[in-house]
Order: sequence, then structure tokens, then C-alpha cells
Amino acid sequence: MSPLAARLRRLPNPRFTGLGAGLFATATMLAFAFLDRLLLDGEPVVYGVLFLLVSAVTALWVRTADLVTAPISVPIAFAAGAYPIAGGTGGFGGQMMALITTLALHAGWLYGGTLIAGLIATVRKVRQMGRRQSARDAAARAGVTRAGATAYRAAGPGHGSGSPGPGHGSGTGARAPRATVPRAARRG
Repeated sequence: MSPLAARLRRLPNPRFTGLGAGLFATATMLAFAFLDRLLLDGEPVVYGVLFLLVSAVTALWVRTADLVTAPISVPIAFAAGAYPIAGGTGGFGGQMMALITTLALHAGWLYGGTLIAGLIATVRKVRQMGRRQSARDAAARAGVTRAGATAYRAAGPGHGSGSPGPGHGSGTGARAPRATVPRAARRG
């Protein structure tokens, strides 16, 4: 194993639910926005780069069953975090106008982060579907092999050598058991 792979394995690998991923992204973006406003006077480029990072991490850490929530929750997190860096004066109306202006002017970061989260979620979903299909194929091959061996044993020791097997010509009318094929193998 390479040193880089060993380091990556030691990193935390939490699995958030859909709600947990949304809360993680929102809380992280709010924290980054307050730090950005405090240290850099609300620099939108720094906030945008941090949003791309949070989008990727959110899509990587969400559970496989909740992958669809990653590209939905990261834009909400961007909008929530944009409020502290938007500035705005003049009461609630002025602050909302500043927020809308900030979202409009920095929509590229928003689209980029959403695209990153969507791509990572899609790749993870395709990989999961491939693993499931491989497991089904392996189970079907093992089931066909077992069914063939069971049918061979049920046919008896003389089957195929010219002598009748159980139920063939014995006059009892009993038939040898048929081999069963798993449902997945029958579908092809």
C-alpha cells in the first residue's frame, strides 16, 4: 500500500444522514463565513473556495442511501453562510438586498460547488450499483453451479453410463428431482 493511500485510510470517514450532511454543510459554511468576515472583511473568493471544499466533503461523507441530498443541501449551506459576508445596512430590507446581491454576484461558486457535490454523488452511486451487480452475478453463478451439482448427484451413480437412473424404467413412476436455477440466473 502506498504511503498516500495509508494516510487517506487514517482520515475520518463519517457517514452522515441526509439531514446530518445538510446540517454539517450549513454549520461549516456559517463558521467559515464568520471567520472570513472577522479576519478578511468578508472576502467572497475565500468563501467560494472554502465552499467548494465543503461541497466535496459533504458529498463524500453522506451515506450511500442519502446521496441525493448532497447536491440539494450544499446550495442551502452557501446561502446561509453568505448572510454574514453580505454586509448590508438599513435594517432587514437592506440586509436581504445585500444577501440577494451577494448570491447573484457569486453564483459561479454556488454552481461550481453544487456541480462538485452532484458529480461526486453520481460517481459514488454508479460505483455502488456496479458492486451490487457484481455481487448478484457472483451469487447467480454460485447458484447455477450448486444447482448443477445437485442435479448431477440426484441423477444417481449410473446416470449417463447407459444404465437407467432412479425412476427410469423402474415402473414406480417416480422422477428424478429437477435442477433449480436461481431467479437472477433465469432472467439473464
